[in-house]
Amino acid sequence: MPAERASIVFIGFMGAGKSAAARGAARALGTGFVDTDRLIAEQIPGGSISGYFREHGEPAFRELEERVVLEALDRFGEIVALGGGAVESERIRAALAGHVTAWCRVEEEVAWERSSGTDRPLARDRDGFRRRWSARRPLYEDCGRVVLPSGGEQIGFAAAPWLDALRDRPEVRMYWSRTPSGDAPAVVGPGATRLFDDAPALRPGVRLFGMADRDAYAAAGGLMPAVEGEPVLFAGGETAKTVGGAEALLRELARAGVRREDALLAFGGGVAGDLAGFCAAVYQRGIPVVQVPTTLVAQVDSAYGGKTGVDLPEGKNYVGCFHQPAAVLTDPEALRTLPAAELAAGFAEVVKTALIAGGPLWERVRDLEVVDADSVAPLVFDCAATKLGVVGADERDSGLRAVLNLGHTVGHGIEAATGYERYRHGEAISIGLVAALRLSGAEGLGQEVAALLDRAGLPTSLDAAVDAEAVLDAVGRDKKRTAEGIGFVTISAPGEVRFGQRIDAASLRRVVEELAR
Repeated sequence: MPAERASIVFIGFMGAGKSAAARGAARALGTGFVDTDRLIAEQIPGGSISGYFREHGEPAFRELEERVVLEALDRFGEIVALGGGAVESERIRAALAGHVTAWCRVEEEVAWERSSGTDRPLARDRDGFRRRWSARRPLYEDCGRVVLPSGGEQIGFAAAPWLDALRDRPEVRMYWSRTPSGDAPAVVGPGATRLFDDAPALRPGVRLFGMADRDAYAAAGGLMPAVEGEPVLFAGGETAKTVGGAEALLRELARAGVRREDALLAFGGGVAGDLAGFCAAVYQRGIPVVQVPTTLVAQVDSAYGGKTGVDLPEGKNYVGCFHQPAAVLTDPEALRTLPAAELAAGFAEVVKTALIAGGPLWERVRDLEVVDADSVAPLVFDCAATKLGVVGADERDSGLRAVLNLGHTVGHGIEAATGYERYRHGEAISIGLVAALRLSGAEGLGQEVAALLDRAGLPTSLDAAVDAEAVLDAVGRDKKRTAEGIGFVTISAPGEVRFGQRIDAASLRRVVEELAR
């Protein structure tokens, strides 16, 4: 009989752990799972797929695989693990569109280590293996509504309740972030913020309390998940992100009777996420936090990765800690409530992320002619996935994660030098990106990026009233400064970013002074 519900389907290259992930998900949901390679083996005399390959060749196997997979997707409606090459079939890719397809990512070197020396017929030639991995990767990216940073039974078990909840939300995507501190599912799409209402078991903590930026709540409060009582409201803007502001909010939590077993929901932009996240991290030594970002800056960048903090007059985010969210729920519909200038400010972070990612994401961003809610909404998930991929490799900012600071060293200096009042965060980062590209010596790319930012209505130079010397002084107090100095992020081409680069003082001064002319 045809399935009544969408299946949860695990895809990925050989050695990705798809079957183990399906087994873990089935255990979590109390249901069965189907491994299509086993179904295929049952239809082969002797049950040997490698033997079938040798005797009949790959085309014959792919024909058999297509038939078996399509039948499995039509019949089972439960949990299915596909063979690595199944996505090469156009008919299978079309069928996957109706299911919750989870891509188990695996690096090519890891896949080779797991697969070579086995009876896998396509894991004998190293060069051919590498070519297949490269050719299939775009297919997995296109088919995967859900991205898992790896496969395996543990991650399948943990992600299963979320995957199950997505069965009734075909337009929602998810990136499952796994770090040493824990898992942090990031859900993006229409209705994503309502997941807790439909699947209350996903809610962390015994009770969920809310903190919200007052303006965001007034404009987009209808997208906020249900919380205990009324949310605690506070004024947004960087000037609210202080130690005193955090103390006031912490006392509100205490007065509300929030306990260690409860959780906090942060609703609003980057300031709301940083401030409420910091409060959650330190309140009674830490309670879970759920991030619900409503601005473009937050939806593509600041809500993910677990950095929380408040500012001192001496520098941005000088007081803070890492506190990974229990979940991030992002509905791009909130972008429609933003003033044009706020949306444009967020676009600076989109450009930064695209420069780091390179490839298709950069091509999509550079081709935008208009920056509005409709044009940027399709970019939110890919920007979030780019950041979460970096965070997964370096949660505590000890190396690779520094690339996410592209444009931020000078940008943060501009914010501090102007008292966090003259520029929105994204506007300062826009100027910082221009500075970073000049410091990188990437003149052609710098001109292209400056034109892109200018087209979005973002500043690419400093206002005449801004003191270049004050900016240089603030950059010198950057919180990432070490005894060796400040490590800048430079870029030679989209996707080719380097961190920890030393820039001589004369070059930095020249670029900042040029921006101030």
